This record gives sequence, C-alpha cells and structure tokens, in this order.
Amino acid sequence: MHRFHYFFRVVILPLLCLACLPATAQQYYLFIGSYNKNKGQEGIYVYTFNPATGATKKVYAITDVINPSYLNLSASGQFLYAATESRIPNGGTVSSYAFDSVKGALRFLNSQSSGGENPVYVMPNSANTWLANANYTAGSLSIHPLLPDGSIGLPGQTLHIEAKSIGPRQNQSHVHSVGFSPDEKYLYAPDLGADKIWWYQLTPGTEPLQPASRPFTRTAPNSGPRHFAFHPNGRFGYCIEEISGNVVAYRYKNGALDSMQTIAAHFVKDEDGYDAADIHITPDGRYLYSSTRGDENIIICYAIDARNGRLTQRSVTPSGGNHPRNFVIDPTGNYLLVAHQMSNDIVIFKRNAKTGALQQTGKLEQITAPSCLKIRAYNVQP
Repeated sequence: MHRFHYFFRVVILPLLCLACLPATAQQYYLFIGSYNKNKGQEGIYVYTFNPATGATKKVYAITDVINPSYLNLSASGQFLYAATESRIPNGGTVSSYAFDSVKGALRFLNSQSSGGENPVYVMPNSANTWLANANYTAGSLSIHPLLPDGSIGLPGQTLHIEAKSIGPRQNQSHVHSVGFSPDEKYLYAPDLGADKIWWYQLTPGTEPLQPASRPFTRTAPNSGPRHFAFHPNGRFGYCIEEISGNVVAYRYKNGALDSMQTIAAHFVKDEDGYDAADIHITPDGRYLYSSTRGDENIIICYAIDARNGRLTQRSVTPSGGNHPRNFVIDPTGNYLLVAHQMSNDIVIFKRNAKTGALQQTGKLEQITAPSCLKIRAYNVQP
C-alpha cells in the first residue's frame, strides 16, 4: 500500500495535474504594411498563416493610419512598430501597437516624430528598449527609447547625415534601412545616396549613437546600398544595392565589414540603373534570396557556402506580380511570400528546402500597395 501511495503521489498525480493545464497551440500570423495613401483605407493587415499548407485568412485590419510602409515586431511579438506617414511632404512618424495573439488584433499605443521626412524602416533591439528608424528623404536616422508598455518615447537622438555620391539620385544622403549587429553593440545604416554603410557604437546615455572606430563601409560608386542581412552565424553579412543591382557579401567582425564577393541580382538595366529591392536569408542559413523590380520582377536564390559565406546563384523565378518591394521567409523556411506594391497583391511560394527552388501556390489580391511582410509564431490557448 505504501508503494502504491508513493507511486500515485510521485507519478500519477503530476500527470493528472498536467492534464488539467490549458492546452497551447502554435498560431502563425502574417502582418502586412502598405502605402494606403489615406486614413480611409486599410493600412495594416493581419492574417493567420499555415506554414504546412501556405493557407492564409484575414482576421484584422487597421485604418486611421497613413502609409505604414515598413513594419517590425518586438522580440516577444507583443508589440508591432511601423514607419508611418511615409512619402508625406514634411511628414514622418513612427507608431506602436500592442498585439493580442489570441484575437489577432492590434491596439494603437502612440506615435512620435520620426525625426525626418519619409521614414522607410524601423527596427527595435531585442530587449525592446530602443527603436531605430531610417528617414530616406531627410537623409537622417533616429533612435527612440521604448517604454515598458511598448510605447515609443521622444527621439533620443537624430543624426542628419551630410554626404552624397556621384549618381543622379545621389545628391544627398538617403538612409534606406537600419539594423543592429548580432551582438547589438552597433547600429548600421545603408545609405543609398552616399554609397556608404554607416556604423555607430551603442553607448549608455542620452545620445546613445557614437561613430564606430570605422565609421563607415564604403561601397562602389553609384551602387546605392539599400538593405542588409546578417547570416545566422553572425560572421557574414550581405547588402543589396538598389542602383547597381548587386548583392555584396561581407565578412563581419566587431562593427567592421570587409567585402569578399559581388554577385548580380539583375539582368536588365534601364536608364536609371537597376531596381534591386530586398534581401533575406533562410532560417537554416543555407540560402539567400533577393528581389529586383523594374522590368524584371524576379526573385533570385543563392546558395551560401557555410565555410566562407560566398554565394552561388541557384535559380531565378518570376515574382508573379509587379514591383516586388519586399518579401518574407516564414520561420519554418517552408514558404516565401512576396509583396507587389504596383499590382496590389502578395504571391505565395512553396520552398524546396534542399534546392531553394520556388513554386507558386497562392496569391492574396486586392491589398493596396503592400510594401512590407512579417510572419511570427505565437503560443496561444485554443
């Protein structure tokens, strides 16, 4: 009898308690930003996403926001941040929302000045204590403190960059994105107008951004660096250059980049140069993808050499729409979704994990000028 009581108390009872706990399931959500042009149209969309089938379902949308052109999520997924009032003359804000992962709903928290005209990129750090943003038209970047409730504080620091390069679109700085280094000791900022990737060291204090010991990485003249992606191993980085239409591979160490390869992301050149757009790496680090707009509208897949980070082109796939400004790879690596700003749709591709090849399986239509996609998994109680 004693043994039975012991077995019941140590083995059976804990199992019964576990059985009484609420079950949880993983729910994936797709967030869509857009150039909706006015507050009467939906600007931020929320869809459920099935990473096994690629199926989507609209569950929420926000109006009363203008041109939420770029989105990013906090590391916890609890908060969504948006570059808002993009392409509004003399305007520019960054906005915060709380996300309810059970209902799939967003709740507006607040907005602050972006510190310059035409914000095009936002990025929170992993601790959700800072939010950085890039202002394309103003040629500036800002960093804002984030409050515990997810809302955005007043700009802690705004840096106006006085720089230019040789091309017709490069008579001033045009900061196109910002991001944190893998160890988050540095902030980087690709500048399309200056042909530089700026580097700032993050320091304590009211002005946290200070020039790094190597304050910039110089890119080729008239190349137009746009977006940047770090490899999951933190040793390699890749920049897509809008004007040259190239992807440049770098070795990275302690806030410094050293280029090691330049490879084309294009085939057709127009009179204004190429129109390369976005760049992302698969979660397993094996493949890199780029998008190019203009007359091409393509997605290129490159294999990444795990030993040295060099790229080898594997496939070229029509994007399935007009102007693939942005795309996203879901966290499982099963699907790649492409936002077409000019054809008002999002094309869904199934990925071959072994070869990187893409096959179109679906399309979301009648979404006004989609410009940014994010996908995240949440643990929810059914």
